[in-house]
Amino acid sequence: MAEQLDRYDADLTTPQMVILELDAKDKFDAAAQLAQRMYDAGRISDLEGFLGHVNAREHQLATGLPGGVGLPHARSEFVSRISIAVGITKYGKALDFGAADGPATVVLLIATPASSFSDHLEVLATMARSLSKESFRESLRRAYDPEVISELINSSLVFFDH
Repeated sequence: MAEQLDRYDADLTTPQMVILELDAKDKFDAAAQLAQRMYDAGRISDLEGFLGHVNAREHQLATGLPGGVGLPHARSEFVSRISIAVGITKYGKALDFGAADGPATVVLLIATPASSFSDHLEVLATMARSLSKESFRESLRRAYDPEVISELINSSLVFFDH
């Protein structure tokens, strides 16, 4: 059974699910590297199955946001709890997630249990809102510390006010 989203105890990401200097050949490789971190953290039970869902979603519609952000995501029966893995690309590298303004240097992979439709939409909307702020994106890019990055992500969800 999927764990309910608790706004006041949001550990949707951890320092172990943050990749600094992400070096991926494309958006699918980036998603695979981030999903591996989730798998290693025990957040997903079947790496290939989950990646199948992420890649299917990616083929439906671009997941690039303005400001250099990639937001691949999927609901999947292989996800035990809502999780976010974060990749900050290596200096000078960027990945095409289909955003009109160009490639991404910040990538957030969002994984949600298949049964958590409303939580999935809420987390996506909240992260998109936070990521629309240049100051938030720059804080992620400049943090250069997995602990700080995970705290930024988690706190952006804790303080979300419906």
